[in-house]
Amino acid sequence: MDEQWIQSVGIDVGTSTTKMIVSRLRLGRMSSTFSLPRYQIVERQLLYASEVHSTPLIGFDEIDADGIGAILAAEYDKAQISLSQIKSGAVIITGETASKKNAQHIVHLLAERSGDFVVATAGADLEGVLAGKGAGAEKRSQAIQGVIVNVDIGGGTANAAYFQRGRAIATVTFHVGGRLIRLSPQGVVQYVSPNIQQWLTAKGLRIQVGQEIGFAQLTEVAEQLGRSMLDYLTGKERQVSGLLVVGPHLRDSIPVDELTVSGGVGLLMSGPPVRNISDASRYGDFGPLLGYVLQQEREKGTYPVKWLDPDQTVRATVIGAGMQSTEISGSTVHIKPELLPIKNIPILKLELTEEQLADATRLRQEVASIYQLGERLFEKTTGIPFALAISGIGYCSYALLQTLSQELSEQYQATFPESQTMVVICETDMAKALGQALALRCKGAPEIICIDQVRVEYGDYIDLGEPISGTIIPVVVKTLAFDERP
Repeated sequence: MDEQWIQSVGIDVGTSTTKMIVSRLRLGRMSSTFSLPRYQIVERQLLYASEVHSTPLIGFDEIDADGIGAILAAEYDKAQISLSQIKSGAVIITGETASKKNAQHIVHLLAERSGDFVVATAGADLEGVLAGKGAGAEKRSQAIQGVIVNVDIGGGTANAAYFQRGRAIATVTFHVGGRLIRLSPQGVVQYVSPNIQQWLTAKGLRIQVGQEIGFAQLTEVAEQLGRSMLDYLTGKERQVSGLLVVGPHLRDSIPVDELTVSGGVGLLMSGPPVRNISDASRYGDFGPLLGYVLQQEREKGTYPVKWLDPDQTVRATVIGAGMQSTEISGSTVHIKPELLPIKNIPILKLELTEEQLADATRLRQEVASIYQLGERLFEKTTGIPFALAISGIGYCSYALLQTLSQELSEQYQATFPESQTMVVICETDMAKALGQALALRCKGAPEIICIDQVRVEYGDYIDLGEPISGTIIPVVVKTLAFDERP
């Protein structure tokens, strides 16, 4: 097995904090000398982790580009690494910062300063999935029979992702975070987020700017906030707790077997006890108290879930990206060359079983479910929201091909009507036939790119280059890497 090392950087610009991690990734060639090259990350070494910086903003709606640049330049110096040494990486803008008016500009500006980066502005649902992967929930779900949920609690929101058998099955986001209430050291309330006002009223809790709040009253607010979130996550109560939900609610009640908490508040759960207002407001907000009361709930065992420690807390989101490259034959694909190249397309994976393939109703439900997840994770766009990777199909009969193409095209057009291009990736040699069937049904709205014999995983990103000599398409699969240290 041929091996090579690359250095990768992960940059996470969040609502409250910005951090950077430099990693060394060992790539091992998993394919034979006589087949197309396929690499896998076989070892991760964390070389440097920056301190956690406050995210610099200009007003309330703009990221301070110069401020971010200065932070990263200083951290590169501390890490004793130059931009030319970085071969890959990931820049992820998360939380409320992702909605700032210059977020897209910032993320590409940062990525262009060095190697071949995955770049993304992550909405709350995608942020929850990334954090769940980094916290170890995705990996843990492969080892248990049930469902594990990781909730990543930051300054403004708590992003929860449910995992089962190694894949995300649902997401939900709450107005729960350490900076929703800000305090002076003396306990004078300086800010209360308007996003929790309706919930406060429903709970009969009163807190307002200028009020000198007592420790007992603040503790009750923190306890009720934490319990409401846990009530919703475990299905105990969802009417009042639902007032905290940001965006779509969970469609179904999902039994939860295990729970992990990451993010800044997750880190504070292991902090010292919070006994008074001074302890609670040491960061100018009530984050320490929120972490403390959640730890108390864990110790009391009130909720019927098994609490686990996450692999990572405050740095759970991402540490960088490793790359694997391959080439595929143009004779087995369906493309329009003028649509290429495309870069940084996230992967959504549709894993089908023989039972689902044999039952048209179940197949329709699986396609609907994966598109609904894609709708939550990725922005609707006139471009390409994601590439759909299909696995589990061995022999594909003509009848199955027609049924599959009908469901994929019809539901895609209904769910992503603005998208002008649909990208499908098949594990087996069927892209040309499937692509032609999709194109026949879509009639150019959207255009179809269908490739095969490429193995990708949920959470990867893919680049497709321009055809070489009309027959070869270079493909780069970029896998986000997470720290797996206990």
